[in-house]
Amino acid sequence: MRVLAAMSGGVDSAVAAARAREAGHEVVGVHLALSARPATMREGARGCCSVEDSRDARRCADVLDIPFYVWDMADRFREDVIEPFVAEYAAGRTPNPCLRCNEKIKFSAVLDRARALGFDAVATGHYARLDDGVLRRAADPDKDQSYVLGVLTADQLAHAMFPLGDSLKSEVRAEAARRGLVVAEKPDSHDICFIPSGDTRGFLSDRVPDAPGELVDAVSGAVLGEHGGVQNFTVGQRHGLGLSRPAPDGRPRYVLGIEPVSRQVRVGPAEALEVTALTTETPVWHGPRGVVGDVTVQVRAHGGLAPASVEVHDDGLAVTLGAPLRGVAPGQAVVVYHGDRVLGSATIAATS
Repeated sequence: MRVLAAMSGGVDSAVAAARAREAGHEVVGVHLALSARPATMREGARGCCSVEDSRDARRCADVLDIPFYVWDMADRFREDVIEPFVAEYAAGRTPNPCLRCNEKIKFSAVLDRARALGFDAVATGHYARLDDGVLRRAADPDKDQSYVLGVLTADQLAHAMFPLGDSLKSEVRAEAARRGLVVAEKPDSHDICFIPSGDTRGFLSDRVPDAPGELVDAVSGAVLGEHGGVQNFTVGQRHGLGLSRPAPDGRPRYVLGIEPVSRQVRVGPAEALEVTALTTETPVWHGPRGVVGDVTVQVRAHGGLAPASVEVHDDGLAVTLGAPLRGVAPGQAVVVYHGDRVLGSATIAATS
């Protein structure tokens, strides 16, 4: 097969490209330039897709003796990932940009171009397994990334390769060292790649106009203060609320809900964060129809797991949780598993 290896400049994508080549595929490496100002995309171990990362990817391609190109995806990334991210926060929702990047960039824009150029598949360094087109959790539970791949359609999965799915991260680093790849000990990138400072509030403040609103006690209805805009909050947030006095019982308050039209941010005790049902939209479903029981759902990339039953509709999934979850926000994705198999995903629209 002709395989396009997406090489971020990190150890995982470099070893994925090496394994694809070793398996006998004709491999071409490509680095995605996702910013018009790539020099701003990394601060230490934070961020990715910088000039430094492009150079590291090229060095690895040279060692692997594969052709290497840089594709400019900055405009598409801005339109399909960054701008929706900002719009979601402005609407009081909590998006996952890594998930959207996989959906819109790596396995849509990149895959479409790759197939048009005659490639059969796109290989990435994600930790997940593919079994005859079925997406499954990775062998390394600490690195499993099936959650952020749960939005992929059957057609996208049919043209995807995840060569690291059966390996532990420690094994991947050791292999990179044996192969002489300069990224063998390179730290993993963290947080949101286009906010390498980690300051999401600061990033949003430069892009969303201030729209003051009220901080309201969800129990008493009392107005506790004002805020500068709903983009500064997410469900489950405890710090940075700007409250001048504690709750009457002395316990901390958390964000329980955000009303973008009235601009009210409701706060209250931790136990009020618990939800037992999810209403969703924009489903991608690979499993059986009707009511599906004995499944596990995940609402965050790391953690947020609960047993559940799911009622499948064309326009969304109705999820009933077998155990309550806290801090679940509209805009997050819920991914449904049967054992280690991904049955599908949807975007959370409301909780109860």
